[in-house]
Amino acid sequence: MIANLALILLCQLIGEAVVRGAKLVVPGPVIGMGLLFVYLIVRDRYLSSEREPKQKVEATAKGLLASLALLFVPAGVGVTQNLDLIADRGIAIFLALTVSVIATLLATVLTFIMISRLMGSGGESTD
Repeated sequence: MIANLALILLCQLIGEAVVRGAKLVVPGPVIGMGLLFVYLIVRDRYLSSEREPKQKVEATAKGLLASLALLFVPAGVGVTQNLDLIADRGIAIFLALTVSVIATLLATVLTFIMISRLMGSGGESTD
């Protein structure tokens, strides 16, 4: 499990290094997640199952996801420490959150529609 956790963190570290070195505007963990995704595809297609059981990285990731709620504790503490700031700028924060949620939903729906049309399943029924 330690080796798999080190692999996940190494991918994140490489992503951070790439972002800072190339001065990209993409977050480093996103690049790291892409690297981990590529690794998992290469592992499943080209590496033999004798060298590495395929479920070890997945089990480590599930263990991290099980304790994901703990990672929100610092954010909650930060919110409670800045309640006066939130009270002063609450309407602007609310509007920014509302606009970003709506934009995310629209982008998700439009992406789904575009992919559905590209895949040829435009939602027609065969009745």
